[in-house]
Amino acid sequence: HTLQKAAVCRRGGVGSSRCNRMCFALCSLFSGLEGDADLQFLLEGGDLLKVRSSSWKKTRYLKLEPDCKTIWHESKKTFKSKQTFSLDDISAVRQGRQSEGLRKYTEEQVENRCFSIIFKGRKKNLDLIASSEEEAKQWVTSLHKLISNMNNLSRQEKAEHWIFNCLRKADKNSDDKLSQKELKDFLRMINIDLDDEYAEILFQKCDKSKSGLLSGAEIEHFYDLLTHREEVDVIYGEYAKTAGYMSADNLVEFLMTEQRERATLADAHKLIEKYEVDEKAKEKKLLSKDGFLMYLHHPESLVLKPEHKEVYQDMSQPLNHYFISSSHNTYLLEDQLKGPSSTEAYVRALVKGCRCVELDCWDGSDGEPVIYHGHTLTSKILFKDAIKAIKDYAFKTSDYPVIISLENHCSVEQQKVMAHHMSSILGSDLVTAPLGDCMPTGFPSPEELKGKFVVKGKRLNKLEATFAPEKGYHAQNVEVFLQHFFLASAGNLCNLFTSTFSVQKTKKLKLAKELSDMVIYCKSVHFHGFEDAKQNLSFYEMSSFKEGKAVKLAEESANGYIHHNMDKLSRIYPAGLRTDSSNYNPVPLWNAGCQIVALNFQTPCAEMDVNQGRFVCNGKSGYILKPSFLRDGATEFDPITLTRGPWLQHKLLHVMIISAQQLPKVNKKKSSIVDPLVKTEPIENNGFNPSWNQSFQFEVYVPELALVRFVIEDYDSTSDNEFIAQYTLPFNSLQMGYRHVPLLNKNGDPLPAAGLFIHIIVLDAE
Repeated sequence: HTLQKAAVCRRGGVGSSRCNRMCFALCSLFSGLEGDADLQFLLEGGDLLKVRSSSWKKTRYLKLEPDCKTIWHESKKTFKSKQTFSLDDISAVRQGRQSEGLRKYTEEQVENRCFSIIFKGRKKNLDLIASSEEEAKQWVTSLHKLISNMNNLSRQEKAEHWIFNCLRKADKNSDDKLSQKELKDFLRMINIDLDDEYAEILFQKCDKSKSGLLSGAEIEHFYDLLTHREEVDVIYGEYAKTAGYMSADNLVEFLMTEQRERATLADAHKLIEKYEVDEKAKEKKLLSKDGFLMYLHHPESLVLKPEHKEVYQDMSQPLNHYFISSSHNTYLLEDQLKGPSSTEAYVRALVKGCRCVELDCWDGSDGEPVIYHGHTLTSKILFKDAIKAIKDYAFKTSDYPVIISLENHCSVEQQKVMAHHMSSILGSDLVTAPLGDCMPTGFPSPEELKGKFVVKGKRLNKLEATFAPEKGYHAQNVEVFLQHFFLASAGNLCNLFTSTFSVQKTKKLKLAKELSDMVIYCKSVHFHGFEDAKQNLSFYEMSSFKEGKAVKLAEESANGYIHHNMDKLSRIYPAGLRTDSSNYNPVPLWNAGCQIVALNFQTPCAEMDVNQGRFVCNGKSGYILKPSFLRDGATEFDPITLTRGPWLQHKLLHVMIISAQQLPKVNKKKSSIVDPLVKTEPIENNGFNPSWNQSFQFEVYVPELALVRFVIEDYDSTSDNEFIAQYTLPFNSLQMGYRHVPLLNKNGDPLPAAGLFIHIIVLDAE
């Protein structure tokens, strides 16, 4: 019935000029899917074998509900005969035995009948076995198609669909009518709490038939009252100067005056053609209020500059000239004392754009190395399974190189096994020799390393030794060798000689040559001060710093740290006392030029929000080019003292927080309604469309390093406010004017229908 209604609307039936608001989103969601075999397959559903362990495999019936957004599945639990999950909750659908559960609890012969539904956040995977290979493919193909359609909806379309779905749920007896009680339940569902008197006034206003039930046009009228955006009316009214519409000229004026964009009549005509929903208005080159709202919700009009969503920076600079999205204890799903280790943790980090992953390697049984947090109760995974997961998902989000950081505690024998697994699984994508035919003098670029894996770990000798002459190492040959590579200082001579020719040091390291030879551009060494590093270390020799040491250097010797990071790579990691896998603030370390600032990706927190914001632009490549003053050898930049220089570009950021739309509940209880605030006065009992209209001004001194974070909390007068949603982005990626801010939940996943509406102006300070 739902599909038929949407199809009639598209064919020009009742309300087609405005695309009847009650099925507006459905028209977009199911465009081209009427009678689609994949959609019909999901609506009919079928039996699947659910797998939880080697002994727990039970048949469950799954199907798509009529809203075409919710999957219903049978449950045998008492008082819980059915369960549902939304397509929005799905992170991925994977065919085959790709999850840990299926690999562990099923045999190879069912490989082609298996598939997994992977959820966002910490919800467990749904591992399933179909009756045949064809059926498994059908489930995967059908789910992919529907999820793709859902993801391609605009924010406005997602909002419409969400409201439609809530209305459907509120209609308990499925009679296509709403009683006053059902209407109030619906309002609570969408995060609005009205007192009984006002709810009755609203109901009576819409109940034109005086039947005590809302139906048809009455529900549509109620919907229009509910979704009315007065703030958008005011903005639209200022520029709609052509018989109540925006002409192309009016739109150009709006774009140039409010949005601070360069715009022509041709640009305005393209926008009207793209966003206007009324065909008659489109023919006259006019933009209606509905079309204007569609424009405001489109990704190109959001707060993040559209050109920054793609790779726009120079990717041909040396690797150490970039901030690199990096993970600590990547194998963990929870805390580092007793949390589970999982290959899925690597998948999640890589899909989020992480480019440096950590593997804590220990001897395992049967000669197979394992990964876990040593001397704790965290579970173990096989090293080879982790490498396989890294191989499979390394370049799903970004094509740029992945650094495999080895924390090696294995015996020499099992190190050889590690080397074998990396070589056999990663193949030619693993960097095992410097690019080019001669000894490099600096790092290659992310562009040169596209699609490659770089190993970080210990090495038996200097990389220069691999280019030494094969004949005897008498004094004359050593001297010629050193001169050839411009190693002039006595410190370099001593360091090269001892690291190249000392048999004792080789034995002390207890390092397999096969593994050592894989370390090319990221050799791990101890840090003994900036001067020692400058005199004695080659460019590829890098140190790891515990957060406390790194923060102290960034505070007391910031400029020295910056110069160190112009020649070398630095990796920062959380203190061992963070047993809950909490995180430190990465910003001061980035300000000191540190590239690999590793955080616990598995822990939702403000620090991870900031990390996600740092890497949200440049195509989510996981690489952000450092500002020129962090790459210039003559720089005097110090983030603590902020001495004068080209980095000092004093700006004024004016932000008006206007309103928000469809904020999620913090507490899932039916009666719970949020009281949202954005460091403003709280708006009580309205999480659907709160309005603030409050202005703020901030001073920004180094725009190239600044980040802007929008946070919405649930106000509580008696305790700490609770987090609702946030969005973080680089200051220089802000678009000015009236913008919607997409919102993310605590795990960093998008909230499909939620948004913050703001106005931004950036000015040069006088």
